[in-house]
Amino acid sequence: MIRTRQLLTGIVGVAALVFAAQSGVSAATNGAATTTDAAATTSPATTTPAPSAAAAAGRPNIVFMLTDDMSSNLLQYMPEVRKLQSQGTSFSDYVVSNSLCCPSRSSIYTGLYPHNTGVLGNEGPNGGFDAFHNNGLERDTFATALKAKGYRTAMMGKYLNGYDPTDTVDGQQPYVPPGWSQWDVVGNGYREYNYKLAHNHRIEPHGNQNKDYLTDVLSKKGQSFIEKSAAANKPFMLEVALFAPHGPSKPARRDKHDFPGLSAPQGPAFDKLPTNAPPWLARQDKLTEHEKNTIDKKFRKRAQSLQAVDKMLGKLRQTLERAHVADDTYVVFSSDNGFHLGEYRLKAGKQTAFDTDVRVPLVIAGPHVAAAQTSHAQVSNIDFAPTFQKIGGAPVSSRVDGHSMLQLLDGGSDAGWRTANLIEHQHAKQSPGDPDNHGGESISPPDYHAMRTDSHTYLEYDSGAKEYYDLRTDPDQLHNIADRLSGARLAKLHDALIRLENCRGDGCWSAGHA
Repeated sequence: MIRTRQLLTGIVGVAALVFAAQSGVSAATNGAATTTDAAATTSPATTTPAPSAAAAAGRPNIVFMLTDDMSSNLLQYMPEVRKLQSQGTSFSDYVVSNSLCCPSRSSIYTGLYPHNTGVLGNEGPNGGFDAFHNNGLERDTFATALKAKGYRTAMMGKYLNGYDPTDTVDGQQPYVPPGWSQWDVVGNGYREYNYKLAHNHRIEPHGNQNKDYLTDVLSKKGQSFIEKSAAANKPFMLEVALFAPHGPSKPARRDKHDFPGLSAPQGPAFDKLPTNAPPWLARQDKLTEHEKNTIDKKFRKRAQSLQAVDKMLGKLRQTLERAHVADDTYVVFSSDNGFHLGEYRLKAGKQTAFDTDVRVPLVIAGPHVAAAQTSHAQVSNIDFAPTFQKIGGAPVSSRVDGHSMLQLLDGGSDAGWRTANLIEHQHAKQSPGDPDNHGGESISPPDYHAMRTDSHTYLEYDSGAKEYYDLRTDPDQLHNIADRLSGARLAKLHDALIRLENCRGDGCWSAGHA
């Protein structure tokens, strides 16, 4: 069967038009905004302002915490996140559109699938910060839309691979993209110490002392931003994007001895190949004892590195309470992608369409959000941007692929929501220097497109190979039964997948009802 894929050719020329109507103002107006707010590096003030004007204006605040490579099996080691779950709504079938850092984050910022952003990897002309910037995508993000509606916006932590505070971009050094009132971003912060942080348009060097631990630095800056925004009676949007638990998974020194003896979970998929595995996976050898021991150490460090993140969530929420804005604030916790660690005989890595890599935590608490609820709606990272914009009263263009999740947050029915999510993996070859190479352990599968519903995952490789997993009878995805499906069933699945991988804007919403 001949595949009809939408070409990416010319995307640089058209990407700047994708969100032109989204914010209700011109790209030039959005881009003219400057970052003048300063972030304090000391503990936040103890003043308690009057209740925020945000509620009266109908513009709630947003605190968005995004981890890096966090798998769902780490939630049990994060009591503050579990507390957030008890007070908000969790999404059991939240799926990322691409289980790789930059494509996923580009979808988060814009509400577009990777085939519409043109950001397909972490490096090169179609990857990372360079592709996101050169494709004009920074001019129309949830940040530019919210800033145009009067929000104070702050970006803290990790932006996109390839961003370096010491580089000069568009005449700025450090470069600050449009839409952000405050910018506290690090280029390479994976080791958590000895980094350069771009604080608006100046560079702050940090060393190797305990006070320099990046997650703690970002926590203090986040608390200060909340205090200042509340004191000014202005609605705010704060994104804190952590480097944890991404390798080398550096914990704070106070946490490096936590969980002694902790080993990685060995579920049904651990060190197992699916039946009828595709060729790239079928050639993976069984894990050795040394490799299993290494996996245990990595998992333990991942859990340790998230302790400071969990503590940050608690402190940010305490700051919201002290500032009397907690009732007017949505708190969102998630990850850019998942991570496998021994499942399917794969060592440390991601980029597959298995649930280990694409199905990640998403918890939302806030105004009118149902407490201790779980939604099984098929939500995706393309839904963040329209959700944040709807919260802030900003228009959402029909060219946006995602959809606002607000209708799912009050405990109501998910009737009418999309039933299928698209997962893409294209041109994501890694160089030895790519942090997502994980020391050479990570394996990039051949290019594929996949469709995940509540009942199945269906995957087509560009080579023509197929996978189909029945999630109701085979939730661990250990039995590829694509060769047992009828020709009519395969044709229907193929057509639905083609519609998704070629979709744009509102067409993605209709294509998602597969």
